[in-house]
Amino acid sequence: MRKHVIAYLHTHWDREWYREFEIFRMRLLRVFDNVLDLLSRNIIPSFYFDGQVSALEDYLEMRPEKKDLVQALIRHKRLFIGPFYCLVDEFLTDKTCFSKNLELGLKIAQKYGCEDFIGYLPDTFGHSQNVPDILRDFGIDKCIVWRGCGDFPAEFKWCGMDTVNLVRGYFNDIFSMNTTIEKKAFALKSNLDKISEKSPQYILLPIGADHLGVEKDIAEQIEEMNSLLKDDYYFTLSSPFDYFKNVEGTFDKFHWDDELRDNSKTFTLQGCYSSRLDLKRENVECTYLLDLVSRFVKEERVTEYDNLIEYAYKMLLRNQAHDSICGCSTDDTHKENLIRYKKIKQIANGIIDELKFKNNFNEKRILNLSDKPYTGIVEFESAEKLDGYDRISVRKGFDKYLLADTQRIPVTEDYTNIYTYIAEAENIKPDEYDVIMPSLSQTDLQANDTSLENSNIKLTVIDNELFVNGVPFNIIDFIDEGDSYNNAPNPNDNGKIFKVLRSKLILKTDLRAALKIDFEGDWDVISLIAELNKNSTFIKFRFEWNNSRKNHILNASFRLNDNITEVFSEDMNTLIKRNFDPNYNIRENLPKERGQEVRTNTAPMQRGLLIDEKTNNIGVITKGLTQYEVFKDTLYIPILRSTGKISNPANPARTTPAGPPLEVNDLQMLGACSAEFYVFFGNENAFYDTLNQVYNYVIV
Repeated sequence: MRKHVIAYLHTHWDREWYREFEIFRMRLLRVFDNVLDLLSRNIIPSFYFDGQVSALEDYLEMRPEKKDLVQALIRHKRLFIGPFYCLVDEFLTDKTCFSKNLELGLKIAQKYGCEDFIGYLPDTFGHSQNVPDILRDFGIDKCIVWRGCGDFPAEFKWCGMDTVNLVRGYFNDIFSMNTTIEKKAFALKSNLDKISEKSPQYILLPIGADHLGVEKDIAEQIEEMNSLLKDDYYFTLSSPFDYFKNVEGTFDKFHWDDELRDNSKTFTLQGCYSSRLDLKRENVECTYLLDLVSRFVKEERVTEYDNLIEYAYKMLLRNQAHDSICGCSTDDTHKENLIRYKKIKQIANGIIDELKFKNNFNEKRILNLSDKPYTGIVEFESAEKLDGYDRISVRKGFDKYLLADTQRIPVTEDYTNIYTYIAEAENIKPDEYDVIMPSLSQTDLQANDTSLENSNIKLTVIDNELFVNGVPFNIIDFIDEGDSYNNAPNPNDNGKIFKVLRSKLILKTDLRAALKIDFEGDWDVISLIAELNKNSTFIKFRFEWNNSRKNHILNASFRLNDNITEVFSEDMNTLIKRNFDPNYNIRENLPKERGQEVRTNTAPMQRGLLIDEKTNNIGVITKGLTQYEVFKDTLYIPILRSTGKISNPANPARTTPAGPPLEVNDLQMLGACSAEFYVFFGNENAFYDTLNQVYNYVIV
């Protein structure tokens, strides 16, 4: 039976990747000039602009004279934009940011006159199960995906939403190939035959590729295809919306109510969640700092910062595009990401300082912006010497109140000591102000050179090993023969364990105690600062070291009582369960045939994870450590992954390229490094209680 091919013209637009943003934008001007010309002369019926509006903003910033033409084409349903501001990575973006991405994208798209929207996610590295619910919150009832679908049909219900699986992907540059139309037809038929196996009567065919313009004779080529392939296929140039209308009622035949991370048919590139962890750390800090500021501004009922906060969110979302936040781009691209993160923090902290100055808040008064009462130890800075408060550090600087006062400027004499204090807060209700006190009750802390302990949790150093509540903790270093996309272990490498060299008590007050524990390995010493607060249910781990080695992955590890079969990890601000085969060994399953990506026991996480009761009920809250791995009874959390190419042609974990083989020296993460996480024990309530302590939304 001859099938109807509904083809749509598109380009997948990475704002930055193997070239930097401004260079890609110069290409964007040429590509989209071409598209607008073909649309305005009615040579092509419509164009689908990749589901994001940031590229359109980038274009119109340089071509403002094209705005009226763009609006007219959108209004007449010839040009489709949105619903997203940017195509962000779904596993490195929390629910607040993903929702903000839709909010801003729809606001801009609707301003230009667009009314029709699909949750268009053609190239993100797998898909979060929480995405359909968020799309529905914004009135979107259909979705298009690709990576992570495994052997799915072309149409299915994903978490209750009508969803199209691009069986052969979005990348279809056959019509741009420099060859005869007959050879193009042969290549296209091979592709369509594979899609046809998964699609009943209609086939959705994307025509386009990464950063690719539209061929001027595309309409003529389509007509020739209709002639050459007339026995099997009939082609129509249209849009994805036309396809959804034609296949209505076919989605109920297959249901999937989980995340999409199966890499048996398409690469999901899971190693990117541990590439360039400095970016992940900045992303997490900026994400929750902007959320905090937004809540603070709302609490104070001021609107003067709305445009500034939106501007900062746009910068953050640009940094969350997958090739940016995943760490798969050039060094110069990621240097620009880091500059954006700095700007975001400048804006957010500047707003906080201004509001505190306007409200004449002193340093010892705080606002709880979480949704739960807050009790715990807080840090704050002051230019004053405060009696009764534990002072833990000092630096030189200007008083923030002076910097926020527009009627004064700082002079040399104002450059002074800025002290960091810790103090105690007790039962501060949500959205309420209160005063923090030096100490409210007798301390339960005990500490010496080899142990930290309170009434809830204990860390000990015994015979060159570290234990937390009896659970052994190690730092283990493995060879990594991969690249920015995929970790590739060496089959003969069993890892090298860092041993505890020494430990020393470096802080002891009624509110906090800290140990400095040095781990010695083959190539360097890694220092762990372990902090425990009075009455706390968790211990803070902060690692500092100088990385002098290339091509390796450094893991913090916990060896538990039993094999790990389930892990609950955070995804879009909820805990989701993932099942693992603890005996699966990646080193024994590296692919031999072309076009394969090794299955792994790694998974992404956002702010933390929890492991079930039979394996000690241990949990970890992180700040920018976004990947974990399970093998037998051990949980691994990468604190550094060091490789040197965007896409390594000799990567044994993935037998075909995922990008260009460019050398990127900064990907080796040489020099000063740091990582941070918090260890606790308990159930789901303990997870959220710890999360509230670490990300507590308290302004001090």
